[in-house]
Amino acid sequence: MKTALSIAGSDCSGGAGIQADIKTMTANGVYAMSAVTALTAQNTTGVAAIFESTPAFLKQQIDMIFTDIYPDAVKIGMVSSAPLIEVIADRLTFYGAKHIVVDPVMVATSGSSLLESEAVASLKERLLPLAEIVTPNIPEAEVLSGKTIAGKEDMIAAAKMIWERYGCAVLLKGGHSINDANDLLCENGKMTWFEGKRIQTDNTHGTGCTLSSAMASNLAKGFSLAESVERGKRYLSGALAAMLDLGKGSGPMAHAFCLTGEFAKEKE
Repeated sequence: MKTALSIAGSDCSGGAGIQADIKTMTANGVYAMSAVTALTAQNTTGVAAIFESTPAFLKQQIDMIFTDIYPDAVKIGMVSSAPLIEVIADRLTFYGAKHIVVDPVMVATSGSSLLESEAVASLKERLLPLAEIVTPNIPEAEVLSGKTIAGKEDMIAAAKMIWERYGCAVLLKGGHSINDANDLLCENGKMTWFEGKRIQTDNTHGTGCTLSSAMASNLAKGFSLAESVERGKRYLSGALAAMLDLGKGSGPMAHAFCLTGEFAKEKE
């Protein structure tokens, strides 16, 4: 069985972060592991508090994983401070990690800020050059490119700028009212649009975590970057279309929408 590691924050409400990553990786057929960068007190309405791992403890988590069950892919999500980013970059470089997917989590779906401003420079300088692909939404791509994005041509220009500046592929997600959930892949300067139908639901908590984890899972299984994007988007669409409705705010998705085996059945 192929394996994937999520390096991200914990979401106690289960819709995003490590919890969403593990659910997604399991549903996409790989063995999921995690290194927790922070505990968060949050739910569907917002983030109340963040309690970070220490750099030394995060290093120990990553070391224990790589020296025993070497991951076939790595997804990096919420890392809220520069010292933690430095540790991640150092350890992934040391172990020669492959298929690194960076979801540059800066703002939660609820609007809460998750990334300290001083950590943005470390993200750009240390993590993005290691990544196979980075998956920013529109606001995150504006931070990474320094460019305002108001339409498709701006998306193309920003994606190219990020690729040229950091040397990694870019999946620029267009779901922030720029277009009808169409995403743009820039791979070695080649632009490919992945069209998607916007699903009318308020329950979108953890969409970025879910898509990036699905992509990492497919990269771990040997699919190409374009195939991993396409398969990841189809999985995300299915999880959204299942119309799970939990919580008082932007609720979670049904990550297990396609699990129909014996052990998923409810008591009759």
